[in-house]
Amino acid sequence: MTKNTKTVIILLIIAILIAVIPVAALRGAEFGGSDDAGSVMVEEIHGEYEPWFTPVLETALGGELPGELESLLFCVQTGIGVGVIAFFMGRFVERRKWMKKTGEEDAPN
Repeated sequence: MTKNTKTVIILLIIAILIAVIPVAALRGAEFGGSDDAGSVMVEEIHGEYEPWFTPVLETALGGELPGELESLLFCVQTGIGVGVIAFFMGRFVERRKWMKKTGEEDAPN
């Protein structure tokens, strides 16, 4: 086996362990949203808790959004954010390459 093959095998084993160990360690754990945890904490500290307003989409649809739709909207927001960041990072990299090619990078301001 070559050195690269050994390295790839070791990295694959590490990746599998990173994926499996947390699942095995957290077996039976319950996860909740931060909104729910926040309202429970406020009720414990202050007593009665009444939200100031209802979310706009819940008011417009007449009920709570399904979990799948909520996840979809979150993923779309994430995709848009990543796209914007990647666009500007690419622009900065290309600008630097262009400036280096034309010799403007070393010119004083």
